[in-house]
Amino acid sequence: MLSLPIPLTVAVMPFLPSTKEDAIAAHKKGHEVIIHMPMEPIKGKKEWLGPKAITTDLSDEEINNRLEQAIQEVPHAIGMNNHMGSKVTADERIVRLILAACKKHGLFYLDSKTNPKSVVPKIGKELGVPIIENQLFFDDVYTAAHISKQAQLLIKKLQEKPIMVAIGHVGPPGEITSRVIETSIPKIREHADFIFLSDLALSPPPVSK
Repeated sequence: MLSLPIPLTVAVMPFLPSTKEDAIAAHKKGHEVIIHMPMEPIKGKKEWLGPKAITTDLSDEEINNRLEQAIQEVPHAIGMNNHMGSKVTADERIVRLILAACKKHGLFYLDSKTNPKSVVPKIGKELGVPIIENQLFFDDVYTAAHISKQAQLLIKKLQEKPIMVAIGHVGPPGEITSRVIETSIPKIREHADFIFLSDLALSPPPVSK
């Protein structure tokens, strides 16, 4: 994925053995880095989240501690987004803590939109934190057919709107996702330029009401 000939914003999960190595590798390739913060989903086991995830049973103090540790853990990070997090991103108390930490450290926030009832845009506006919203997952289904279909959907949507934010994953679907994106680059470039998320954070599109 890091070898794709386009600017990428690479979300690196904190507290893993490869965290620092992955962030440094992305930075050296000329990509930008954000923190892929694990957060509790509505469904699913907490152990799927990885270490030091943000969950709704934590105190404000513990959430703040985990956020501070995560920010220090990922070199070159200029933003944050949620890994999973459908439960957390609908919780105003926790979102306020997350975005306050982002504001303190000058980070923008990408709402992965795992929950359509996310309060991230609302709280971000209140706190003055740049918020970007995901609009498409390439690989929410891990098949080549679905990932190719999503790439075609992205191209179609670019003919209707000036900006699209899309998320793809490494791990099980990563090789397929990377290959599909690479073959789609010429067609996508007929309609849009590839840019970093930070370019949107500096000149943000409207967020959902």
